[in-house]
Amino acid sequence: MRAAAAEVEAAGGQALVLPVDVADPDAIDAAASAAENGFGAIDIWVNVAMATIFSPVHEITPDEFRRATEVTYLGFVYGTMAALKRMRPRNHGTIVQVGSALSYRAVPLQSAHCGAKFAIRGFTQSLRSELIHDGLDIHLTMVQLPAVNTPRFTWARNKMPCRPQPTPPIYQPEIVADAIVFAAYSRRREVWVGWPTVKAILATKLAPGLLDRYLASRGYTAQMTDEPADPRAPDNLFEPLPGDFGAHGGFDSRATDRCVQLWATRRRPELVAVATLILLGLAAWMRARIAENAG
Repeated sequence: MRAAAAEVEAAGGQALVLPVDVADPDAIDAAASAAENGFGAIDIWVNVAMATIFSPVHEITPDEFRRATEVTYLGFVYGTMAALKRMRPRNHGTIVQVGSALSYRAVPLQSAHCGAKFAIRGFTQSLRSELIHDGLDIHLTMVQLPAVNTPRFTWARNKMPCRPQPTPPIYQPEIVADAIVFAAYSRRREVWVGWPTVKAILATKLAPGLLDRYLASRGYTAQMTDEPADPRAPDNLFEPLPGDFGAHGGFDSRATDRCVQLWATRRRPELVAVATLILLGLAAWMRARIAENAG
């Protein structure tokens, strides 16, 4: 966090470092107060913290499952509550929930993470209806991500025989950062990032049973590298790991820094306008041809 703050300040901004366990609602509320004391009213709140386990369900202990759920799901709930406590009196603000394609389509070996992401989507949908009912001008949006090259695959608890990897295709974190900023200002209900996210969400609506079987046969190997796992490797499930891991994971050579789908999403109104003009032009041309032939 201090390294990230240094980058912000080097770019001319201001940063406030507040280490917090997001599974502690009082700590999150205190951090929100400190942020407002330092910078004024909170306009945008982004929930993104997560902790996870790569493992079959039968090898996860209750304490591990509880911790992953408290951080990844309840951390979002507590963060949202802290933001709303300050936004509701002002009737203003935006809350961004950083989700995943896995909030629509679960995969094997990530049951704790997928369960939390599904829960976040359900919580967000419920809250959105409440905000509409109360007539509040507080925007709630969710960003659904593809596989991203972050350090998560280095520091997450892993019980698989090989080291975990994001399921290709892999996107660089800068694309995700752009999507979060876009979501914070665009007032879209959801922002999907990457064609794999679009395909996963749509496919699970159309053929969920087929995907169950596909993931049963391909979902294990797709999430593992060929490198054997170190069973003694430290992880961040219960405590943060020391050091600066940066924003990128270990898959730079395989990750892309371009996302045509996000480019199109950000320019949806313009693309719709262009498509409409093309269709109107084609309709006019067809009418002219029909009239010509009739004459």
